[in-house]
Amino acid sequence: MSDLLWWALGVLAAVAAGLWAWRRWHYRSFWFVVGFPIVAITVRATWRKVALGCGLTKKRQRFWFTTVPGLVSSTGVVRVRRKFQRVAVDTKPWMWLPLPTRHGWRVTLHTLEGQIPGDYADVAERLAHSWGVHAVRVSSDKPGRVRLAATMRDPLVKVDELPPSTELLKVTVGRLETGGPWVVDFKTVPHWLNAGATQSGKSNLANALIVGLAPQPVALVGFDLKGGVEFTPYAPRLSALATSRAECGGLLDDLVALMTDRMGVCRMAAARNIWQLPPTMRPVPVVVLVDELAELYLMADKSEKDEIAKTSTALLRVAQLGRAFGIYLFCCGQRIGSDLGPGVTALRAQCSGRICHRVNDPETATMTLGDLDPAALDSARAIPSETPGVAIVASQDGQWYRARSFYVSEAAAEHAARTYAGLAPAWADVMAAQPHELPDSQTA
Repeated sequence: MSDLLWWALGVLAAVAAGLWAWRRWHYRSFWFVVGFPIVAITVRATWRKVALGCGLTKKRQRFWFTTVPGLVSSTGVVRVRRKFQRVAVDTKPWMWLPLPTRHGWRVTLHTLEGQIPGDYADVAERLAHSWGVHAVRVSSDKPGRVRLAATMRDPLVKVDELPPSTELLKVTVGRLETGGPWVVDFKTVPHWLNAGATQSGKSNLANALIVGLAPQPVALVGFDLKGGVEFTPYAPRLSALATSRAECGGLLDDLVALMTDRMGVCRMAAARNIWQLPPTMRPVPVVVLVDELAELYLMADKSEKDEIAKTSTALLRVAQLGRAFGIYLFCCGQRIGSDLGPGVTALRAQCSGRICHRVNDPETATMTLGDLDPAALDSARAIPSETPGVAIVASQDGQWYRARSFYVSEAAAEHAARTYAGLAPAWADVMAAQPHELPDSQTA
């Protein structure tokens, strides 16, 4: 008997070791084969208790068949009276079968009367703790349906290397908390606002953009209000670089003039934007990288008021009209607050893409994300300093996500700038007069 017991213990130990090794070296297959079935059964089995504890149930009247004790006869036998009666029952939302994802699972729920997706979003943290998962995100793709997406472990602890870009004006800069790619697509979201304190990952994200855009046929323009120390190493790939407020003002005037010229070309060709122009007439796209945005708005004395107003107006015009004419903005700053003036608030309204790294003051987080979702604001304030590159991203799908950018060193960005220096068009060529007549193939 003892030999059989030791043999059974040995088999169990071997199975446990094999499962540990399987989970350690190939977690994805282990999750789909072993982990997810156990989790799916647990989620379905505990859903009633979890919904009740999170306040997602509703009281409903139901007919219930009950047995009620009646009178006791002289013989001592209890007479039982059976009847239907209405009783209050806690009803949970209907849950479909959970489906596995790369980093967790998702499930669709049918909402009860009077419920909205916000009711589930408010208790997302409670749901995560109840099921023992890293996070639960709530979304809704149709009325009356809510989708819960659970992440078993944080996919942002370790991110891969920056993949090469395959589409024009699109760069995969990191990974979302869902495990999907974090993509900056200027065609879909033309203007971006990137806020973050020192050592938060803000400059690393700019490096990733430079590496991703360098091999593409685009013109890169830099506004470096740190005196040029950030973007000067990337000058071989830049078509223009401004390092002071006066130079920024002149470069913004050039961008406004360029935008006006492209307006005339599109009007002549009956096109709404440059992407509707024939390839032979289509001008090169321009991506404007702005570092230390607040320096454009800070005023030491009243003598700078007119210069700041002119610069602010030109930048706002580019943000309002530039998308259709191939001019895109990526504005970075440590401090972005309403106290900088109405120009910053107006510029923020034109920037659909929002990125908030760890910030030193709540006003910057509020300015960046506050008008989108209060929950995103709370998450931005909770980013620890030990996780550089982690940010809250709000982009084209109307949702906000935790994300982390790939690490791109300054040396890698400088190497990309030197390698693809030949693709940088001269600013004089970019500013050259646009064609004022259609090609023969278009006029025929």
